[in-house]
Amino acid sequence: MSVKRIAAVVGVRPSEIEEYERIHEEVWPSVLTMLKKANVQNFSIYRYEHLLFSYMEYTGNDYEADMAAIAADPETQRWWQITKPMQSPVAEVAPGQWWHEIPEKFHLA
Repeated sequence: MSVKRIAAVVGVRPSEIEEYERIHEEVWPSVLTMLKKANVQNFSIYRYEHLLFSYMEYTGNDYEADMAAIAADPETQRWWQITKPMQSPVAEVAPGQWWHEIPEKFHLA
């Protein structure tokens, strides 16, 4: 099984940190189910001051299709409507993206 490791960053608005962390203590089960259905595993979000860092592992065979399925999911869209205003993209984010993907430079297996 091939694993794609993905790391990304986005800003979090200082006034929203407490609420962002509160809602992530109980992510909606439907959102979690969709992530698992789309072959996402070991998904974590960390916060350092006003920066969110995410890490996930993708174990499927069609990353683009699975990410499109997540984006098309109505419950995930509702979740993003709540979380997106709490975030602010970093300067390096690519056009059409929200979280900025960080290239992997080292991995110890």
